[in-house]
Amino acid sequence: MNTLFKTIIVTAVLQTSLSYAQEKTVQDTVKTKQLDEVLLTATRLKDKAPFAFTTITKEKLEATNLGQDLPILLDQLPSVVTTSDAGAGVGYTGIRVRGSDATRVNVTINGIPYNDAESQGTFWVNMPDFVSSVEDIQLQRGVGTSTNGSGAFGASLNLQTLKPTEKGFAAITNSVGSFGTRKHNISIGTGVKNGFYALARLSKIASDGYIDRAFSDLKSFYTEAGFINAKTSVKAIVFGGKERTYQSWYGTPEAVVNGDYEGMQAFISRNYLSATEAENLLNSGRTYNHYTYANETDNYEQNHYQLHFSHKISEVLSASISGNFTKGKGYYEQYKDDEKLGDYFPDSPDAAQEGNVIRQKWLNNDFYAFVYSLNYKKNRFGFNLGGGFTKYDGKHFGEIIWNSFPVEVPLGSRYYESTGEKQDYSTYAKADYALTNKLTVFGDLQYRTVNYKAKGLSADMKNLDLDKNYYFFNPKLGMNFALNAKHSIYGSVAVANREPNRDDLTKNPIEPKSEQLIDYEFGYRFKDQKFYATANYFYMHYNNQLVLTGAIDDVGDPIRQNVASSYRTGIELQAGFQFIKQLRWDLNATLSQNKIKQLDYVVYDTQYDPNTWETVSYEEVKTTYKDTDISFSPSVIASSTLQFTPISNLSLSLISKYIGKQFLDNTQAESKSMEAYFVNNFSASYKLKIKSMVELSFNVLVNNIFDKMYVSNGYTYSYYYRAQNSNDPAITENFYYPQAGRNLLTGVTVKF
Repeated sequence: MNTLFKTIIVTAVLQTSLSYAQEKTVQDTVKTKQLDEVLLTATRLKDKAPFAFTTITKEKLEATNLGQDLPILLDQLPSVVTTSDAGAGVGYTGIRVRGSDATRVNVTINGIPYNDAESQGTFWVNMPDFVSSVEDIQLQRGVGTSTNGSGAFGASLNLQTLKPTEKGFAAITNSVGSFGTRKHNISIGTGVKNGFYALARLSKIASDGYIDRAFSDLKSFYTEAGFINAKTSVKAIVFGGKERTYQSWYGTPEAVVNGDYEGMQAFISRNYLSATEAENLLNSGRTYNHYTYANETDNYEQNHYQLHFSHKISEVLSASISGNFTKGKGYYEQYKDDEKLGDYFPDSPDAAQEGNVIRQKWLNNDFYAFVYSLNYKKNRFGFNLGGGFTKYDGKHFGEIIWNSFPVEVPLGSRYYESTGEKQDYSTYAKADYALTNKLTVFGDLQYRTVNYKAKGLSADMKNLDLDKNYYFFNPKLGMNFALNAKHSIYGSVAVANREPNRDDLTKNPIEPKSEQLIDYEFGYRFKDQKFYATANYFYMHYNNQLVLTGAIDDVGDPIRQNVASSYRTGIELQAGFQFIKQLRWDLNATLSQNKIKQLDYVVYDTQYDPNTWETVSYEEVKTTYKDTDISFSPSVIASSTLQFTPISNLSLSLISKYIGKQFLDNTQAESKSMEAYFVNNFSASYKLKIKSMVELSFNVLVNNIFDKMYVSNGYTYSYYYRAQNSNDPAITENFYYPQAGRNLLTGVTVKF
């Protein structure tokens, strides 16, 4: 692959030089840019759409794109909450929209589904610095319009990669900052020459992390070559990333976060920590990391191959066809002590033998996608017919690469192996019609079928034999009414359905059900030259919603359960003021209620004989709750960006974020919650042109300028472990993910 990179770079540099030396004969730019958007016409929303959405351009992202992951760069969007395992925004990061986590946010790149087929999550750590190759990003909140891939239960995130530029360019970006964070990026483009063009980028990001040992070593590339004219566009895109991150998903115990020495001693006693583990916990403070084995790392590589064809058949009709192949392969390595051989090889005659183990859990997968759209637009009527087919083949297996068992266990022995296969087919038809100059109606019908199979032995040593089929019909209807040139109102109702993920199906003791969401949206928009404002009311009613229980499994993945009836309702407010040419203020706020109508909460009660310490009984203790808050769903989310431009090309911004209290599980217990937090960042950017050939950009980002100590994520679990016939209360363990205090990132870009 390195040879390929070098060839691409040399070729692109030569073509860039030639494009400067020769006369540029670019095609009609307006038409080619319009054609380039054909790929996204069917899945993107426009101003008159009856849904809530925000589009953010590459220019907006550039000022803060200094190495942090994509979710962190989207933190200012309405209803968005972000988090970082390592505490500094590099490595494993997460995003929630309207309280829904990343497994429920549909993500597409150029219309191609990106969510992992089995977990349904998105792992931006596999594509570091991808924002540097993005033209714009649209976040559709709620169900939104029909798209490709898994159903949108919180939002849809639609990414469009860079459009070809008229002129050739070359750029080098370097940034450094706190916690050893650094980013290095080189990108080049030939410009369009006789319809042909090429783009390429190489990036490396590294960070030591705020949390102890939570380092990240990330590499990525992006290449694109194509042909575009007024009627036809053909583009081949290859991009990918390789990551190595130290595990930090265990979190920090509550007593450690609070500096509670007595609580730490109690935690050490309850969890039987060794002297070394106890010393690590007592001495680390907020940056505590449970893991100390030097290679407790996650290692994964993922490459994407996309081919897109768009054609303008006539002035009113266009079509696009896209194909994709994604190859992913990697493992995470773990050290485990005091393991029984029987936990790995139950049928071994030496199953009772104990020893320490270093193991690797592997995932090797292939993902194929084909999507299409046919777009018609004439006068008052627009129509889109589209859909796609995806196929996923995944292999899961575990290997022992070292052990201290007193009997021989061949290195590389596989102790589990299973497969996962998923096929997803969907088709949709959309239409919009302007009944009058002021009233436009919108209709959208989607049919989706899913088949998932899993066979073999799972990582938790369960025999799998799954063959599940799901059939979903997702209708949507809406209208937009323009009161006048500045004011408009809209309303919509949309239905979405989605299937459980692999963990739901293989780890849940109760077979999970598919979910249904009915989303009602009503909104108002105002816009003039100096001021804009929107207000959007939503009511999202869920049947059998799979909510986070607050607990995680043995590899850090959240555990979910169905709740029969639940809802999210609230209002999203946005406004922007251009007070004077030099001063602008953009802000948004979400006020919501997120409730489960009835919840059966189970705690496991283990009673032991105090004389022999043997278990006497083990049973479930069930409590029923009503109208409790859904976990990780704050009732208040607010953002503000105050931008001051004192002179041309110099921008200074105060960026603020407030997140209300969040509960770690669904019981709404104060003892299992995260405090509200208010964090402020400062951003400065300056562009300097040297003659006409060179542009320098300087960027500074000071995160958490007031050094707020806060946590942005966590998990919890409760259990009884008490002597026989005792009435001791349940024990609750809370773990949090502390975020960094004041920290700095600064970067310089040189563009030719």
